Amino acid sequence: MNAAAEPIRYVAKNMRLDQRLIAEMVEAGSRVLDIGCGDGALIEYLSRTRGCDARGIEIDMAEVTHAVGRGLPVMHGDADADLAQYPDGAFDYVVLSRTLQAVEKPREVLRQMLRIGARAVVSFPNFGHWQLRWQLLTRGRMPMTSVWGRYWYETPNIHPCTIRDFFDLCTQEGYRVERWLAVDDAGQRSPWRRAPRLANLFGEQALFLLRKA
Repeated sequence: MNAAAEPIRYVAKNMRLDQRLIAEMVEAGSRVLDIGCGDGALIEYLSRTRGCDARGIEIDMAEVTHAVGRGLPVMHGDADADLAQYPDGAFDYVVLSRTLQAVEKPREVLRQMLRIGARAVVSFPNFGHWQLRWQLLTRGRMPMTSVWGRYWYETPNIHPCTIRDFFDLCTQEGYRVERWLAVDDAGQRSPWRRAPRLANLFGEQALFLLRKA
């Protein structure tokens, strides 16, 4: 057999942990919009390995230019302003990875995501993690960890939230949580699937798969 005929498995080395976990939640062949897609690592992975029709929007023009230069379907856009331009039900999944806390109107962005997509996949750093609580308690200053890695005057985060906060928001808005998990930045998944309070204390970041109830 010709060795050249063996398929080459694509591995996206520049994907963050939350992006790899998000990819596991997306069905093959789906239509996907990645909001705040950065350099397009996730949509490239979904296109190459899952046969998805994946595209992205990104507010940072330098990231857009980099992604487009690699042949990826990424447009310059703002989650707070531009989602209203998409028609209802245009996508199977709409992804918002580590961006929810940086948008001006998180509730409206989520509403738009579940208008234009059948499901929404959201990841965010958990501000309820015990290390952040401890730093606030003992130092009295805005905490910094591997996930929250910028000084308060440099961070784009304007709406930090906890896992419990997000569960409450889903209840208020009538969203059905199909799957959720909490992980640390090293990739260890929390064992507290039925204990959100413990996940809220020990999970560094969270991922949610949502749909309308």
